[in-house]
Amino acid sequence: MTARLVFDRVACLRGDRLLFEGLSFALGAGDAALLTGPNGAGKSSLMRLAAGLLPLSAGTIDHEGRIAHAGEAAALEMRLPLARALGFWARIDGSEADAVRDALDRMGIANLAEVPVHMLSTGQRKRATLARILAARADIWLLDEPGNGLDTASLGRLAAAMAAHRAGGGIVLLATHQPLDLPGALPIELGKVAA
Repeated sequence: MTARLVFDRVACLRGDRLLFEGLSFALGAGDAALLTGPNGAGKSSLMRLAAGLLPLSAGTIDHEGRIAHAGEAAALEMRLPLARALGFWARIDGSEADAVRDALDRMGIANLAEVPVHMLSTGQRKRATLARILAARADIWLLDEPGNGLDTASLGRLAAAMAAHRAGGGIVLLATHQPLDLPGALPIELGKVAA
């Protein structure tokens, strides 16, 4: 992988509110960044900027490699069995059928493959979202609060998946309020008040 994600003097304006400005950082193959800050500081907006889902107010974002974004919503068809719902995205991403099976197994939810998405618990739905990211086989992972609703074992699976992704040259940009295992990650704190 030759993954790269570069923010250069990026600003984000939502409505009349400036969330952040002058934000610059660069991530290369195997790198990670840990995005923190209070509610409303702009963490999810930054993720959506990186994914190309929001327009920039100022600055530039440059990337090399495919991007997979996991926001708070599962982005899965609720009526479909889980494997079929994930298969829809895998086909769009150009992944093979085995990518879904592997992702379900790595997230510990292979036994739920035939269960409709709407019947999954909060934690199972979060693991399904992470399985969607794994199946995409993208270079850059944008993970917005990926630990929400996960039990201890599932947090371990998430940490292992992120470590493997980075070891393979991938990038992880993670927004969180809780401590997650992301060794050597670049800290990015939004909404910090100057002393």
